[in-house]
Amino acid sequence: MFGIDSSELLVIVIIAVIVIGPKDLPRALYKVGQIVGKAQGMARHFRTGIDAMVREVELEELEKKWAAQNKRIMDEHPPEALPAPVAEETPAFVAETAPVDDRPPHVAEATPAPAPAQGGDKPPYLAEAPAPTKGDAAA
Repeated sequence: MFGIDSSELLVIVIIAVIVIGPKDLPRALYKVGQIVGKAQGMARHFRTGIDAMVREVELEELEKKWAAQNKRIMDEHPPEALPAPVAEETPAFVAETAPVDDRPPHVAEATPAPAPAQGGDKPPYLAEAPAPTKGDAAA
């Protein structure tokens, strides 16, 4: 602790008992503990601020490296060298494609696939409720 051996600590305690006195020693140790705690809190706050500044500097350096790497890649592969997308390959409406069973294989084998929604393109939770009959009483 602070590079103090046990013999040196014993000498400090004996001197403290003689100078301060056994009656006031607990109060003095309490005050010393408060001061040490405040000093540790200030050191922690200072260290946190320094760490934040170091992280910001590192991020700035990384951003510069990424920008240089991006520029190099864009110089090697200019946008006009990329092939143009073919319009015939993309479907007109994605909704018209068949539903995909994306369940894991062990679940897909054990249970049947869910039935498609009834009533056109509305999902089942948006389907209209049946009209009330004469026998239904409004509560």
